[in-house]
Amino acid sequence: MKCSGTFDFLNIFIHSISTVSEFAEAQAPGTDPRVPAPTSVSGGKRRPPASTQTAMATTTASNLTLLLASTLPSRVRLPTRLLRAPRASPLRLSTAAASSGSRTLTSPASSETPEAAEELRLETESALEWGGVCARLADFASTAAGRAACAEGRVPVGRSREESERLLDQTAAAVALLSSLTPLDFGGVGDVSAVIAAAARGRLLAVREICGVGRSLRAARGVFEQLNGLAEEMPDGRYSPLVDILQDCDFLTELVQMIEFCLDSNLSMVLDQASDKLGTIRKERRMNIDVLESLLRDASTKIFQAGGVDSPLVTKRRSRMCVGVKASHKHLVPGGIVLSSSGSGATYFMEPRDAVQLNNTEVKLAGDERAEELAVLGLLTSRIADSRLKIRHLMGKILELDLACARGSYALQINGVRPAFSDRDNSTQLDPSSACSVFIEGIQHPLLLEQFRGIVKESDAEVGNGQLSEEVCVSAMPVPLDMRVKNDTRIVVISGPNTGGKTATMKTLGLASLMSKAGMFFPSKGRPRLPWFDQVLADIGDHQSLENSLSTFSGNISRLRKIVQVVSKDSLVLIDEIGSGTDPSEGVSLSTSILKYLASRLNLAIVTTHYADLSRLKSVDDRFENAAMEFCLETLKPTYRILWGSTGNSNALSIAKSIGFDQKILDRAQEWVEKLLPDKQKERQGLLYDSLRDERNLLESQANEAASVLSDVEGLYNEILSEADDLDNRVAALRAIESQKVQQELKFVKTQMDLIIKNFEVQLQNSKLEQYNSAMRKAEAATASLAASHQPTEFTFSDDENKSSYVPKIGDKVYVEGLGGGSTATVVEILSEDGSCIIQYGKIKARTKNNKMKLAQRDAKETSASSVQRKGRTAKRSPAEATQGASISFAPAVQTSKNTVDLRGLRVAEASHELQMAIDGCRSYQVLFIVHGMGTGAVKECALGILRSHPRVAKIEDESPLNYGCTVAYIE
Repeated sequence: MKCSGTFDFLNIFIHSISTVSEFAEAQAPGTDPRVPAPTSVSGGKRRPPASTQTAMATTTASNLTLLLASTLPSRVRLPTRLLRAPRASPLRLSTAAASSGSRTLTSPASSETPEAAEELRLETESALEWGGVCARLADFASTAAGRAACAEGRVPVGRSREESERLLDQTAAAVALLSSLTPLDFGGVGDVSAVIAAAARGRLLAVREICGVGRSLRAARGVFEQLNGLAEEMPDGRYSPLVDILQDCDFLTELVQMIEFCLDSNLSMVLDQASDKLGTIRKERRMNIDVLESLLRDASTKIFQAGGVDSPLVTKRRSRMCVGVKASHKHLVPGGIVLSSSGSGATYFMEPRDAVQLNNTEVKLAGDERAEELAVLGLLTSRIADSRLKIRHLMGKILELDLACARGSYALQINGVRPAFSDRDNSTQLDPSSACSVFIEGIQHPLLLEQFRGIVKESDAEVGNGQLSEEVCVSAMPVPLDMRVKNDTRIVVISGPNTGGKTATMKTLGLASLMSKAGMFFPSKGRPRLPWFDQVLADIGDHQSLENSLSTFSGNISRLRKIVQVVSKDSLVLIDEIGSGTDPSEGVSLSTSILKYLASRLNLAIVTTHYADLSRLKSVDDRFENAAMEFCLETLKPTYRILWGSTGNSNALSIAKSIGFDQKILDRAQEWVEKLLPDKQKERQGLLYDSLRDERNLLESQANEAASVLSDVEGLYNEILSEADDLDNRVAALRAIESQKVQQELKFVKTQMDLIIKNFEVQLQNSKLEQYNSAMRKAEAATASLAASHQPTEFTFSDDENKSSYVPKIGDKVYVEGLGGGSTATVVEILSEDGSCIIQYGKIKARTKNNKMKLAQRDAKETSASSVQRKGRTAKRSPAEATQGASISFAPAVQTSKNTVDLRGLRVAEASHELQMAIDGCRSYQVLFIVHGMGTGAVKECALGILRSHPRVAKIEDESPLNYGCTVAYIE
């Protein structure tokens, strides 16, 4: 009875542990514990729903704590909040990037109507296709959080000019970093926001979730160390804006080390070393399982031998190890307990009597192990929950760094240029562009540019030859736009033909404003300048709504009313076709009143219209400026270029004709136009248009010529400046090279001297007394040769000798007086008028007279040509050549294993090939020892023949009494 009571107690204990485990696994990220799960069936038993399991886990939590109180070590305990989760609202992981991007276009002026401002912001971003730019940016993000932020439009946008400048600095640093082909490695950084939120709510985290947090924290530290290392290599501080992002972050090194000490991320398990108790339990459990399995294998083998089962069978039923036996042979397991049976009832799964105690121990140890694992996981979960603010801050900074690198990659992709924010009051005469609040040259719409590149790729794929047809380029390539708005201008009225590009121009400026606020570069020329706008408000498109009973006109007016309510002094307003959809006279009146009202309440407004009366506002109000979209009357097609200061016609009849409208209808319409126009207005307008176009062409040609001259002058100036700046660096580099050569030469001499001394000591030990003098002379000769080869030589020059003996030639190696003993220069130019020439020493060129030079080496082509007299005959060196060769310093004649080639024992052909390879592989001005031995003399004759005829052999020394069977060759 006592044993049975203990067994029931253990079953209840294990059931409690498994219930808590199932509850923890059921609360995975993304699941709601308040939603009941459907009833499931497992192992032939029906499991209660999730709500019942939750109640069971809560009921047994306090019991579990009491059971574990005496078994857990002092350093590991199960936190109380993991047992009873507080019913608090879930916390959402928020980052600096998300918070800054959530108020892209909100200003203080809109505080009274925040709902209207937020609605206008979303509608403006939709009209300007800001989501398309963010989606394109997502392709360059490296982390899952970065891609999600871009896909959801949560790209950080500066809420102040200083914040936007900081974002631009980060993008510029990222461009410099990516241009050096050293991108940051964000591998291992995961989105742990849901895991952190679950830990904050009190849910027990699984092993894989905790390992994911640790892996992300370690990867974040790796990114910072990589970035910091790159920044230290560049002392100019070009990467400082990126380093500052992670500079003050806490990487929670202690938490990462604790996670890695306790958990195995590869196997997703708790390690034995996580706690002393867990290690002891697992050790006891392994020993108990070994004994239990051995006992059951022996019992199963005996049952099999007795015919009680077809094959030995050891299995587990109801969490207890047992053996299989036929129902008819149940007696083979005396005193055994039937745990289960097969579906047919022919086989019983019985627990032998001797295995009961071992199984009880196994069940107890398994429960203790699971309880200890829960305690370890509870401790780690508690540490993560306590550090949630630091983790969120760090992950937010990693997201900010990832988005900065994504902006840099996108800028390189579109050849983007960094914009600058302009001030209307800071205009100078030195910079003509400072007179304009908006000064952008050659800007292209980024989405149209991406679309064009996509068309080019598709066309290349279809054609297959890598060439794009001219029609595709002309039709798809976005036309660069020049935008120049003066400082005192508040309203720009753009007129021109339909499909002429008015709306596209307006959208391009609006999108450029958003991109500059978000720290993004956009494709343009030069250094674009534009104001920092706190809001970008747009009324573009048809806002007709049958659901809200809004017509086209009422929808546009409703939007304008909201814009007037939230506009501020630093706002940019974009209005397309203002006052359209109603009577022209009333539309003009209403539009004029709205624009005059806005002129004193905003920074800049761009308005498109077909009303000529709005273009005349410039003559009565200096705050207005006109612009027209160019239209070619010859081709009847728009050119998509802006004519600033001009007014344009709608050219409705020309466009209708270009698309194939009935000519009779067009002729009748032209008659009505002529009747409605004042006398000779058409003629005056045509003359004005022609004069403006001629003046523009003249100014463009002059500007291009001036730009070309300026470019040449700047190039010459930069070249001279770089040469002057680099002069000190070159001198220092030459000195460093010379110093390095001297150090190498000293090291070589020391090595050779050590070798001479070592050889001398060996000869003294192995030689007889009568050979002492010979060894001494040999060592002294080697020492003298080594000293002579490295002795600095000072050359003296005789004017009479040089005038009669040396005539310089281009390519000669010469010694120059004052250059330093042993240093040679090359003749690069002959000046015959005064008997001098130009020499080059390294990167330095100088002019010197012939009597200040002495020939060191003639050009290889001439020496090789003169060295061969007749084919098949050995060339003899002249006395002059011998004298010249003697002046060349060779390496000391000290025999080592590296400068020795041994031909003994080889055939003549093999020896010839080996010697040829040795000569070819020998460095210039080195000494080569050829050991040919005595023997028959065939190898020796072959070697001497090759040495005498080889062009690189300067001289040879035959074998001496001290060096029988060896010939010494001096290699040039």
